[in-house]
Amino acid sequence: MCGIVGYVGPRDCADVLVSALTKLEYRGYDSAGIAVFENGRIEVAKTKGRLADLTEKMEKEGKPQGHAGIGHTRWATHGEPSDINSHPHSGRRVTIVHNGIIENYKQLKQFLIDNDRDEFLSDTDTEVVAQLLDFYYDGDPIRCIRKTLHELRGSFALGIVFADRPETVYAVRCESPLIVGQGRDEVFIASDVPAIIKYTKEYYLLEQGEIAILKNGSVDFCTLHGRKLKKELLFADWDEDSAEKGGYPHYMLKEIHEQPTAVKTTITPRIEDGLPDLSECGIIFGTLRNLKNIFIVACGTAMHAGMVGKYVIEKLARVPVTVDIASEFRYRDPLLTHDDLIIIISQSGETADSKAVLSLAKSRGAKTLAIVNVKGSSIAREADMVIYTHAGPEIAVASTKAEKTIDRVVDMCQYVSTKLITADSLLYIGRGLDYALSMEGSLKLKEISYIHSESYAAGELKHGTISLITEGMPVIAVATQNTLLEKTVSNIKEVKARGAMTIVICDEEADIDADAADYMIRIPKINETLMPMVATVPMQLLAYYTSVNKGNDVDKPRNLAKSVTVE
Repeated sequence: MCGIVGYVGPRDCADVLVSALTKLEYRGYDSAGIAVFENGRIEVAKTKGRLADLTEKMEKEGKPQGHAGIGHTRWATHGEPSDINSHPHSGRRVTIVHNGIIENYKQLKQFLIDNDRDEFLSDTDTEVVAQLLDFYYDGDPIRCIRKTLHELRGSFALGIVFADRPETVYAVRCESPLIVGQGRDEVFIASDVPAIIKYTKEYYLLEQGEIAILKNGSVDFCTLHGRKLKKELLFADWDEDSAEKGGYPHYMLKEIHEQPTAVKTTITPRIEDGLPDLSECGIIFGTLRNLKNIFIVACGTAMHAGMVGKYVIEKLARVPVTVDIASEFRYRDPLLTHDDLIIIISQSGETADSKAVLSLAKSRGAKTLAIVNVKGSSIAREADMVIYTHAGPEIAVASTKAEKTIDRVVDMCQYVSTKLITADSLLYIGRGLDYALSMEGSLKLKEISYIHSESYAAGELKHGTISLITEGMPVIAVATQNTLLEKTVSNIKEVKARGAMTIVICDEEADIDADAADYMIRIPKINETLMPMVATVPMQLLAYYTSVNKGNDVDKPRNLAKSVTVE
């Protein structure tokens, strides 16, 4: 979602803020802006569009000059993308940037109007917060922040500057993530580590309700009541190059090729004498042995990974597994007991709906296991057990690093993608694990190529879906499970007989009639349970090359964000 940065130090503040924001572009945004102390005044520059548009505007109209300030990239929630709705937003004496959603902003806005504060220029919930801060400001920033936060409902992180507190930046967090970077005689705030990695690898995690005060190149922390805090300084083990394209034309393609390393990095440290050892993750097998039910809860690609997990866990462990979308699970009053395990999968560890599920599960006494990529993220810190994927930073919005890669299928996928670019709609089909894979393949294709795509269990075709097949319509069949291969091939022939153009993803030894497939993408044959790790790669590549061939911005698909930190 939105990206927040802030800076206090000797460098040109505007340059630092824009540079840091470019590292957060992967979060998705539609406008950008900065606020900088210039000769004791807060000067704001903001615009609809990309950071390049902001830079161009400042080149024409003048760049704020100073050494302290805040910056923001906005993904519209309240109010359309526009110059006026862009952050930062100001009251009379207070300017802020904000990530998150204020659920009761309408009531607060009416409160301010009733108290002769009717100076609103935008349609955003953020401006309401700025005006409320200004309303409560009596010269004491901490007291003002405390009073304001007491009134707010929702999840948010704020970067704040007060007009009469020059060269000082305040930051506070409630649910939405925020870190504080410590450099040499300079300090930063940011929504995520990649924003500051160019300048420093040392950072603090801001916890719930904690305030950071950045001044004179250093930072102090306190509670909402002003009590000073001492915090642990952490070290980011990523370098700047790990967040760059590394010679690839797009982040997504780079990340696909990094998958073998990511898988190895995740698995190798957890193997002891040929057997899995998850003791470092807090997982005790005696506890797992007594589980009655397992619930896997996630969103998007993570949910599809959960579907694969369901098939494997039920087959090997013979424990009932339910997979649910986080935004549905949290509101359906699920039946949970102390003998249940909730597995929450989230790349960022900050996904809002998944965080809410974690809180719900813990309140019901269920055991919780987080599978996340980002160390120190909210979900990782709060879960009973944590498995880090060690995949490194993901910059492309389309998630890839949960899976593995095979270079040998690149050429075929690139060729087949040329057959998809003119399609108005297509289908993915599969059975068992292949059905879970087809759901992910369909999601990847539509989110970056913008071609309408749906996935169906192959055995359900005759129950209505087959009526959608028209002459030349692409149908991508995933057929990696040999125990189900014969039935899947029958389904492939059914759609082909009705005019479909069939593309089959199967292992290199699969016995499939030549007349069943117009195009066949063969992958190495490994254990069927592990086939999803291999088979997902051609589906990623099909989506990638289709998007490239259509001229789309692969790494920043429209209307999407990488880290979904609000509902």
